[in-house]
Amino acid sequence: MESLINFVQQEYIIKKDFPIFSSGDTITVYYEIREGEKVRTQFFKGVVIQVRGEGLSKSFTIRKMSGTVGVERIFPFNLPTIQKIEVNKKGKVRRSKIFYFRELRGKKARIKEK
Repeated sequence: MESLINFVQQEYIIKKDFPIFSSGDTITVYYEIREGEKVRTQFFKGVVIQVRGEGLSKSFTIRKMSGTVGVERIFPFNLPTIQKIEVNKKGKVRRSKIFYFRELRGKKARIKEK
């Protein structure tokens, strides 16, 4: 069964080259949005909370603050609508999954830069 999954992934999923980033980094993801006939590009800029999975089924979670409300979004690496990813800042964190970041506010929510 595993060999069948690997075969389908190698044949049909197009691998894209994105910059290397990890949790704590601030990135901007540019992706397409379809609204009926129209297609437009939108961006989502925030801090990477986690990178999970391996191979072609890898995904990452980004968190940003929209006013006083925190917004999180999960992106698969091989999402066909992703156009590009920019790394804005490299952050220095001691964990690979920074879920504690959700409760922090104000100055405590800052991440030191590498």
